[in-house]
Amino acid sequence: MAATPNILVIHGPNLNLLGTREPDIYGHATLADIDGDLAAQAGALGCSVESYQSNHEGELIDRIQAAMGSSQGILINPGGLTHSSVSLRDALAATGLPVLEVHLSNVFAREPFRHQSFVSGIAVGVISGLGARGYGVGLEALVAHIRG
Repeated sequence: MAATPNILVIHGPNLNLLGTREPDIYGHATLADIDGDLAAQAGALGCSVESYQSNHEGELIDRIQAAMGSSQGILINPGGLTHSSVSLRDALAATGLPVLEVHLSNVFAREPFRHQSFVSGIAVGVISGLGARGYGVGLEALVAHIRG
């Protein structure tokens, strides 16, 4: 276990549009706002974060696989891939790293197809419905889990 854990933060498809995409559902914070807040919080927690966003499933899988050996945990908002990607779930599981799943909206208060997550079953926890604050809660919980 690293004294200063490095956390890979994965943002899935369409999260690059935060701040303008359906702000009544996803809020007004941009992806840059969220990443900036996480970087500041990481300093206070004594860890580091590396954020990555892609709209392409294969690129996300490649980045997740590359985390083996360099990251101690993964904080992920899989976006729409939450409900559709077995491949993303398998990549996360293959790393052997602890995973914490985050969603800006309360997926259980939305359409029924959003109630199923392929990631939740392998995650150490799930944060849903806290907006951008959920990322910070997730980071804190993941670092605490890593440190035991």
